[in-house]
Amino acid sequence: MKISGQIIDVVGRKMFPGTVTVENGKITDIVEEPNNSTNIIMPGMVDAHIHIESSMLVPSEFARMAVVHGSVGAVCDPHEIANVLGINGIRFMIDNGKSVPFKFYFGAPSCVPATTFETSGAVIDHNDIETLMAMDDIHFLGEMMNYPSVIFNDEEVHLKLEAARRHDKPIDGHAPGVTGDDAKKYVGAGISTDHECFTLEEALEKVKLGMKILIREGSAAKNFDALVPLFKTCPDKVMFCSDDRHPDDLIKCHINDSVRRAISLGYDKFDVIRAATVAPVEHYKMKIGLLQKNDPADFIVIDNFKNFNVLQTYINGELVAENGESKLAHIATTPINNFNAEPVTAADFYVEENGKKVNVIEIIPGQLVTNKVVVDRHDPDVLKIAVINRYQKSKPAVGYVKNFGLKRGALASSIAHDSHNIVVVGCSDEEMAAAVNQIVTCKGGITAYSKEICVTMPMPVAGLMNNGDGYMVAEAYKDVDKFAKNLGTTLNAPFMTMGFMALLVIPSLKLSDKGLFDGDKFQFENLMAE
Repeated sequence: MKISGQIIDVVGRKMFPGTVTVENGKITDIVEEPNNSTNIIMPGMVDAHIHIESSMLVPSEFARMAVVHGSVGAVCDPHEIANVLGINGIRFMIDNGKSVPFKFYFGAPSCVPATTFETSGAVIDHNDIETLMAMDDIHFLGEMMNYPSVIFNDEEVHLKLEAARRHDKPIDGHAPGVTGDDAKKYVGAGISTDHECFTLEEALEKVKLGMKILIREGSAAKNFDALVPLFKTCPDKVMFCSDDRHPDDLIKCHINDSVRRAISLGYDKFDVIRAATVAPVEHYKMKIGLLQKNDPADFIVIDNFKNFNVLQTYINGELVAENGESKLAHIATTPINNFNAEPVTAADFYVEENGKKVNVIEIIPGQLVTNKVVVDRHDPDVLKIAVINRYQKSKPAVGYVKNFGLKRGALASSIAHDSHNIVVVGCSDEEMAAAVNQIVTCKGGITAYSKEICVTMPMPVAGLMNNGDGYMVAEAYKDVDKFAKNLGTTLNAPFMTMGFMALLVIPSLKLSDKGLFDGDKFQFENLMAE
């Protein structure tokens, strides 16, 4: 097979007219020669950090949709399913990923559970990490979210880090807002990346300490605008990632959109393309081709840098997508799960009137970090939020949230990072109970509930993923999302935002199944304000 066009040699930082020859899945020759094609041939792109589970799709379905946008591989932390099903969940993701040519590089989740302040479905200790690190299918240690334990020398955490260092596998970071001496100690433990920077100043400080910064643009967390200026001063320290991406967004774009936007802003095209190709491939030692002779034939053809329309995607020389159509077939998948929650009643969400002022989780649109504010519990913009243990019967933990925006009804989901208990936000206790019971009936899913209508999408795989056709899942998600917004919320991704309200390792205030949690102090907080 021969393909001609304008070839982007990212490694050599040059562009020239030429022809690529592919035989038996590898590039056997690249010849510089005149041709009439204006199409651009460049390496396939890589998502440098993603939780596939957050797409609500199994890996094989994620691949079907991602290849349309020029993605050929992804660095995947199966942290979500590991919190539900442990090592069996990780094996499920690896095995399903192998059913398609897309190059999934899975890591060993470092924080299962993320903290001791919540109930998860599994525990992965340092002995398990040692077992995982020895596997050829495990390529890195997943994001070390428990940064306080790194900083304060927790023995169990440091044994996990030591296992990764001993096997010479990269360690991913997660340290939002950590700077100064704490950042030095965190990076000094061998942690090499961070995708949680939300200011340029924080990112630049971590770059000076030796970190690679991942510019994240996901469905809920969007840091592109804040961090893209890194290309001015340290382009060799940058990668792109989505972290968490819902299926309706995956239909529209993937890493290609970040590349297009960065080039449109005037940043050097070789620097930008490198961040989506060479940088993750080299950092994670990925067997993904970079459009060099003798490389695997992993490359894409686009129309131009302005529109950045992906015309073709090749993996190992196989045409896997063309003109917006995936060539990968749907593969039937048998679900696995761990779901033992029981129905609830409105009375389970009752909070005594011990005072009007309460500590409230204030959502910051477009961010995972939240503010901790003291507000009158009867403020019309303050709603109840609750987290219900899905692994064993337990009383719901109830809190309050601001800026969610619901005017009626309730939203509930079994995606509640990171332990994936049930999370619900609602306008009344009765509606919250009804929404939760929809999730219990399905043994996992998302639902938007009002007294007149209820729209639900089941997620039978670990309560995190739907095993159907990805494009149909995206349409089903759109229906639930649309109805959620009809109930009043103006959040871009209300279900993803709600799920992150249970993520204790992101400051400042969150809620677990055990209670309200102050992420700055790393301890539980009283619901009632003093």
